[in-house]
Amino acid sequence: MTDSPRPVSRRTFLHRSTGAGAALLAGGVLAGGTAAAAPPARRLAPAGIAPADLDPLALLKKMLAFDTQNHGEGGVTRPHAEMLKAVWDSAGVSSEIIPTPKKDNVHLIARIEGTTSAAPLLLLGHSDVVPVERAKWSVDPFGGVVRDGEIYGRGALDMKGANAAFVAGLLRHLNEGGRFDRDIIVLTDCDEEAGPHGSRWLAEHHWDKIDAGMVLTEGGWFLAQKDRTTPMLITVTRQDKVYFNLDIVADGTATHSSKPNPDSAIARLSRAVTAIDTWLAPVTLTPVTREYFSALAEATEDAPFKRALELMLAARSQPARERAAALVVKRSSYPWLHRALLRTTHAFVIEDAGYKENVIPSTATLRLNCRGVPGGQRPRDFLAGIRERLEGRDVTVKLVGNAGESEEDALKRLDETFSRPPSSIDSPLYTAIGDAAAKTYPGAVFAPALFEAGTSLYPWTSKGIPGYGVYPYVLDNDQLIGMHGNDERIAVAALKQGTDFMYRLFDRFRVR
Repeated sequence: MTDSPRPVSRRTFLHRSTGAGAALLAGGVLAGGTAAAAPPARRLAPAGIAPADLDPLALLKKMLAFDTQNHGEGGVTRPHAEMLKAVWDSAGVSSEIIPTPKKDNVHLIARIEGTTSAAPLLLLGHSDVVPVERAKWSVDPFGGVVRDGEIYGRGALDMKGANAAFVAGLLRHLNEGGRFDRDIIVLTDCDEEAGPHGSRWLAEHHWDKIDAGMVLTEGGWFLAQKDRTTPMLITVTRQDKVYFNLDIVADGTATHSSKPNPDSAIARLSRAVTAIDTWLAPVTLTPVTREYFSALAEATEDAPFKRALELMLAARSQPARERAAALVVKRSSYPWLHRALLRTTHAFVIEDAGYKENVIPSTATLRLNCRGVPGGQRPRDFLAGIRERLEGRDVTVKLVGNAGESEEDALKRLDETFSRPPSSIDSPLYTAIGDAAAKTYPGAVFAPALFEAGTSLYPWTSKGIPGYGVYPYVLDNDQLIGMHGNDERIAVAALKQGTDFMYRLFDRFRVR
């Protein structure tokens, strides 16, 4: 059973996919078989690490050149994996491509052998990226264009940029002849941006290859002061928000479009959207988010913002907390991020209505993607709040569950996810992250945090294995908004500094 409803593409949502994917899945998984696993790669003698692979910018450009768009059913990741496998081969590191039942959609696992039997450290970075709207980009999204000190490309932030910093930081140690006190596994996975063959499929079929004692992936943000460049707050996420979807469905009378009528499904749906467009779920502060906002208050040099944070943290009633939280968002240089960390969010993501221009359709549906704060408002209570908000508007609100799952079963599953504790901060990896932050960003505050989105960490965290997240580069708000958007980019200088951060993190595990 999955931890949350699987993300769907517009293609899947509108029921326009062919039967090919289902047939392949049935043949490869449901029929009891999996795609034949590639034989373990032979460990090669190092041919010498290419200088370009030690340079995170050059390495990122290579990664961005591969179109690994995932429209919801997985992408084409094999060419990217083969490129990265050649990088590992040149460094003398064993690596293996793991095929999935979907053609050319693969995982890549590299393992750097350690000197002891200590539980391995696993680095988890996905190779697939969300689709692009090419016409709305000012540069080629797969060109790795550098302009005004920033590198543009789909995945530059999420998360090929992080992958480049992870890999370049490790290669720098290997180039120096360094060895580590444990195995380091580098998993470049597929289907993180939706699809059936992601980390859960890999864990089910190849757990022995990815079994680890601690995991690092995408997540924590490195935020800047109001000047947009000075490092302010370095965070590591130890918990993801709870992912779930709701469908709002409006029914009406289907008829010829020459006779408009007041019983319009689309009009009803539009009125429902208006009713919840600017509505916000209640603010909730949990121990994880309270620690984050306390660190933010310590870190900021913006006095009015600091005061707003202190008011919110000290509020003794819900109305006072709501007023202070609104002020926090207004004063923040990262308003969308901080609004998301304060409450359950709902975003309008896919709409389905109509099929022919001379027919008024009988049904219109809107998908809401929701993210709840673990330990805050329960998903079932948010669902009840949405239904109450839309009562009397002639629409139905449905919780989207897994296939064959009742609403109550889906809510129980979400309750379990909601109640799962954050990863422990008592681990060598968390200590290494904090040490690297102190050395790389000495003027910034370091803190654990909640990730407002989701990751592939479930196979490990569900077993009690601590999992954390960082995007190892300082971002301004415009760059942050570019995640999954147009003209996605990060600063070249921030990428190089983030690679220094990763190098120092790995140094904690290096044998002297």
